[in-house]
Amino acid sequence: MFDWLTVFRDPNVQWILLGCLLLGLSSGVIGSFAYLRKQSLMGDALSHAALPGVCIAFMLSGSKSIFFFLIGAAAAGIVATFGIGFITRNTRIKQDAALAIVLSVFFGLGIVMLTQIQHSGNGNQSGLDKFLFGQAATMMLSDVMIMAVISILLIGICALLFKEFKLLSFDPGFARGIGYPVAILEQFIMFLIVIAVVAGIQAVGVVLMAALLITPAVSARYWTEKLGLMVVLSGLFGALSALVGTLFSATGNNLPTGPLIVLVATTLFIFSVIVAPRRGVLSKLLMRASVRSNVRREQNRLQVTKSEEAI
Repeated sequence: MFDWLTVFRDPNVQWILLGCLLLGLSSGVIGSFAYLRKQSLMGDALSHAALPGVCIAFMLSGSKSIFFFLIGAAAAGIVATFGIGFITRNTRIKQDAALAIVLSVFFGLGIVMLTQIQHSGNGNQSGLDKFLFGQAATMMLSDVMIMAVISILLIGICALLFKEFKLLSFDPGFARGIGYPVAILEQFIMFLIVIAVVAGIQAVGVVLMAALLITPAVSARYWTEKLGLMVVLSGLFGALSALVGTLFSATGNNLPTGPLIVLVATTLFIFSVIVAPRRGVLSKLLMRASVRSNVRREQNRLQVTKSEEAI
């Protein structure tokens, strides 16, 4: 108990905890719409696409400023979204193949740039590779404030455009028919995913950010049939994953925060798969057992009825 109280009293842990919690909340909210629109790999592609943006920002600025990294990652993510859209609209290549192409090209370019930077002799490049897997412990108060502002903006935008995003997720054809700018809204959702990835790149890293976007949404889908409740649950699952993962990282010995957050989110997913009502494994097993019991009871009743009629 003393260790936990000591952790909560540490100001550094407090603001890192707040930043990661808001990151998990906003990622779960925007990830719900990506999951429902069958764009689960979009977060993975955009998070990998952010790496060359980070490298270019470092080359141009010469400093490891989170502000410049955010600009570079956002720019690379936006280019990636337009690239995916261009490939799918102007070729016969489907979206999943376009995602794979963009992911591979951008991430390969990012690794080449990162290797070049590390061999350039620039003493300020130390720790730049942490953006691959994240390192929340390196965040300063200014970084957390930027992350908090971005997370609050994402949640606010999703709340304001909830009706439009809902219609776009379930029936884009009808949305187009009643005059909604579907193409613009689709690009805007991808832009919000880019912003979420950029916000979490330092805490979780480009490799694991996709898991924080999609896993809470998939877990929430097991618990409800209503979109509003699903979005809320997804945000809560993301926030809980960030909270527990950060606390374990703070109390452990050099345990990485990002992977722990993802592992906690995966644990919540497995729990949802097993015990969720109606969709969970236990619920389905109990339902099947109940159906078998009713069938046997009905068969026994019919047999007794036939025996009585025969007598």
